[in-house]
This record gives sequence, C-alpha cells and structure tokens, in this order.
Amino acid sequence: MTTPGKSTGASLYLEQRLARSGCKRICGVDEAGRGPLAGPVVAAAVILAGRSRRLGLIQDSKQLSPKKRELLFHKLMADCEVGVGVVGEAQIDRINILQATIEAMEQAVRALPGAVDCLLIDGPIRLSLKGRQVPVVKGDRISRSIAAASIIAKVTRDRIMRELDRSFPKYGFARHKGYPTRRHRQALARHGPCEIHRMSFGPVKELRVNGREALPSASRGL
Repeated sequence: MTTPGKSTGASLYLEQRLARSGCKRICGVDEAGRGPLAGPVVAAAVILAGRSRRLGLIQDSKQLSPKKRELLFHKLMADCEVGVGVVGEAQIDRINILQATIEAMEQAVRALPGAVDCLLIDGPIRLSLKGRQVPVVKGDRISRSIAAASIIAKVTRDRIMRELDRSFPKYGFARHKGYPTRRHRQALARHGPCEIHRMSFGPVKELRVNGREALPSASRGL
C-alpha cells in the first residue's frame, strides 16, 4: 500500500478492503490531547459511509491549518455520523493518559447513533468493545475515516481550551491549547498550576513537589 502524501490526503484503501470483506459500517477513531499539560483528552468516532468523496481533501488534522480544520469540521458534522468522548484532567491523573484516551475513544464510539461493523483505531490501541477492531499505526495519515476523526477531535478540544482560557487567562490556553510550549512553561513557573492542569504530568508534578499548589478559579466557564 502506498502511504498517501500531503497533496492527496488520507485514502479509503483500508475502508474499501474491509467493505469487500463484508463490513458496511466502518468507523475511524482518533484522539487529540494526549501530550498537553492541561485540559481534557478528546476522542472522536466517525463513519463516513458513502458521503466522503464530496467532502474534499481529508488528512491528518496536524497537517491542516486551523481555518481548513474548521471548514472540514462543519462538513463532517453535517454529512457523517459522529460521536465524541471527553475525559477530563482529574480522570487522567487517576488512571493515566493511555487509559483516559481509551476511555474517551470508547465514549466516542458509544455516542454514535448506530452499531459499528469495524473500528479503525489510530495507534496500537485496543478498546474493550465488542466487534472487529483494526489498530493502525499513524492511521490519521493513512485512513480517511481516522483522519476525519482526528479533525473532529482536534477542533472540539481546541474549542474547549479556548473556552477554558476565559477562566484561566494567565496561562495562554487559547494560544497553545495546554501543550508544553515555552510560553506555557513560563506561565507555570510564574503562577504555579491551576485546577485544569494534569497534576501527574512531570513539569506540573515537579512544581507541586516544590510547593506550587494548584490555584482555584472563580469559574471553570464550562
């Protein structure tokens, strides 16, 4: 199989192969937000069905501009079956980020309006759901269904972080979305962590060990 390039987007090769084996409702699953120091991890499940060809170029959300992601987000929400799962920072700290990602993915699949014949899952991940599952390493670059899920998850999470920025304006969440950028690390060092930071993550945990406890907010805004 040829890995699709940036100009052609993700392909339907895996979906077509599964369709030939009898699968009709094929669902792509992906997440956004495993790496940030703050905020939730968000997963999406998308069934393209026969509508994907009219959506235009679909590829890994990380390869798209914010404007293009938003445009495709609206098209996907209008034309496809979509489920979304969100697991917050407190649960991430309780069960670790991998298990929280799995939980968010399972929420997303369960949120779909109907049953699924096969799941195409980004990365070497298995869900505790019945039915056929195909883990696909770098799946958001290969499968159009997974790429579509990556767009839904990314846009949804970015919107959450922009909203949280209103309650925690000192940290710049609207700009870096909680990822460990230089600006974010500087804000952490200056103000200490806030209540939406992932306290189990190294840079935040280190601050807590050194006496910088989480700062509460007047309102979460969500």
